[in-house]
Amino acid sequence: MSALTLSEVSLVHGDGEDVVTALDTVSIDVAPGEFVAVMGPSGSGKSSLLAVAGGLITPTSGTVTVDDTDLSTASKRELTRIRREHIGFVFQSGNLLDALTVEDQLRLPLTFGRVTDPRSPDELLADVGMSHKAKRRPHQLSGGERQRVGIARALMTRPDVLLVDEPTAALDRRRSHEIVELLAHEAHEHGVATVMVTHDHEVVAHCDKVYEMVDGKLTPGSPASR
Repeated sequence: MSALTLSEVSLVHGDGEDVVTALDTVSIDVAPGEFVAVMGPSGSGKSSLLAVAGGLITPTSGTVTVDDTDLSTASKRELTRIRREHIGFVFQSGNLLDALTVEDQLRLPLTFGRVTDPRSPDELLADVGMSHKAKRRPHQLSGGERQRVGIARALMTRPDVLLVDEPTAALDRRRSHEIVELLAHEAHEHGVATVMVTHDHEVVAHCDKVYEMVDGKLTPGSPASR
C-alpha cells in the first residue's frame, strides 16, 4: 500500500524553443512510515517534484495519488481539503509567522478548516524538544529551532504525507543530523510517508531509500546505507 504515488509524471514549462522539462516521466511510490530522500543538483527538478506531489502544481501528464485520491481529477475545493488534511509541508526556513509564538504557530493549521483529530501542540513540542520555548517568537529561535517548529506544525493535522524541502540547508552538521533524525522518527513512529529533497549526502543514512534526480529524471530507489 502506498500513501503517495506518482505514476509517469511529467511537467513541462514553456513552448517552442523555450520548453523546459522539469519532470520527465517520474514514478515513485512511498509507503506509510517510509522516509525517502531525493538528491540532485540545483535545477534538477527536486522542488518541482515536491510541488506536484503536494498538489500545488498540476503535472502536464501522469497521475499523482494521495490517500487513494487522484489529485488530477480532484476539484479545487477537494484539492484544498486534501492538502489541509493529508499533506504536510516543511519549508527550508521553517516559514514561521513573525508575530506568533511557537505554540500559536502549531495551532495555525487548525484555523484553516475542520481537522477531525489534530495532534496535541504540547505533545508535538515535547517530541521536537521545544516545550521550553513555547512562548518564544521566531526571532528568538535558532535556525535549527525554527526547523523543529516547522516540522511540528506540519504534523499537527496527522498528515499521511510529509514533504520536506532542504531542511538542513542553513544548519551546521550536528543540527542537520538532529533534524533528519527527528524526521525519521516521526515517519516511522507515526506512519507518515515522508519525502525529503536534499543536497546533503551526510544525512541520507537516516533514510529508508535514496533517489537521485538529474535533468528531471528520477532513478530507482535503493536502501540507504545505515
